Amino acid sequence: MFESPPPEHIAKVTLMVDKQLILDSVGPVQAVLDAHDGVVNVVDTTDGVIMISLEGGCTGCSATPMTAMQIYYSLMKLDEVGDVVFVNGELPAYMRSFIDDKLNSE
Repeated sequence: MFESPPPEHIAKVTLMVDKQLILDSVGPVQAVLDAHDGVVNVVDTTDGVIMISLEGGCTGCSATPMTAMQIYYSLMKLDEVGDVVFVNGELPAYMRSFIDDKLNSE
C-alpha cells in the first residue's frame, strides 16, 4: 500500500503570473495613467495573488480609488488571477465588494 509522505516532505509549487500580462491587462485605464504620469507597479504575483501599488501621478490623486476599481475589474477576469491586493490600500472594501458582486453576476 502506498503511503503519503509527511507534509514537510511534499514539495510546494509556487506559481507566478507573468507581470507583463498584468500590465497589459489593466484595461482602458492605461491611457489615463499614461496621460497623468500614473504608474502601476506589480509588486508580486505569487500563486495568482497580484500585489499592486499605484504610484507616480496616482499618489494623492482623488481618482485613485476609481482607477484601482477599474484595474481590479480587468484583472479579476483573467483565469490566472485569484485575487488582487492594492498594497497601499487604494481600493476601498465597498468598491471591491461591488466589483465582486458584478463579476459573480456575469
